Amino acid sequence: MSTFGRTGPWANKPGFDFIAQAASGLMHMTGSPDEPPGVVWSAIADNNAAVHGFAGLGYALFHREKTGQGQFLDLAMVDCMFHHHEIALQAWHLSDGEFVPERMGRHHQLVFPVGLFQGPQKHLALLALDFQWENVCRAMDRIDLLTDPRYADISDRAKRQNELIPLIEDWMATFDTDEDLLEHLEEYRVPASPVLSPIDAIDHPHFAAREMVRWVEDPIHGSVPIPGFPWKFSTNDQLPDLVAPLLGEHNADILMTKLGYSIEQVQELSDAGILFHGAT
Repeated sequence: MSTFGRTGPWANKPGFDFIAQAASGLMHMTGSPDEPPGVVWSAIADNNAAVHGFAGLGYALFHREKTGQGQFLDLAMVDCMFHHHEIALQAWHLSDGEFVPERMGRHHQLVFPVGLFQGPQKHLALLALDFQWENVCRAMDRIDLLTDPRYADISDRAKRQNELIPLIEDWMATFDTDEDLLEHLEEYRVPASPVLSPIDAIDHPHFAAREMVRWVEDPIHGSVPIPGFPWKFSTNDQLPDLVAPLLGEHNADILMTKLGYSIEQVQELSDAGILFHGAT
């Protein structure tokens, strides 16, 4: 796994997650249209490439089982992130260049309602496809919008979203809390969600039920929360020990049991400052 892969003109360029975001077009598509490109500050390229690697490993093992042959997997972070442009290339091509993929900000430029809306307290995410527009209108008690020719389909609504956004947000403001609003939208099966922060997840009942916040005992810092495993296997609910060893913690064990060093030789290396062990 590398930033740019083993082939191509950029194969030998150094890089990290941040660089992969830039080269793949992800930064170009992140943020508001009237601002410079944005950054996803969650190591998305690192993690996404790792998941792609996990999938590739599974395929390689399956291929070996079927054919007896191994595979060499050349995986680039840039390729993995570029793979996220699900409609940008074909939309540009099929529109003869009329549609140019750009940053959209809070609302999708081609379909509506798909975006972030100001709720009574915080921003809420709402996405309603064409067949769900009726649900939105009924939730707002605005059945008249269903027969308004200006909002006939999802693309018409996108073109006139500057009219619809304040209309929807004014209706949302009539609720006392975001929770009340979300419960009302759920009654009409309108897909919506609060915009949570990572810290919000720690005490959230859904994340607790999914075991997505795990507490591990760190030898230095004590009990520490970390994200849980997203895989929920039906026949194996045992999670592995996630406590990482201290730097150099197993030096003596490896040197003596695997390489045949004596305790005196290990001590000499330690005294000479060649080996390190302990907290960092």
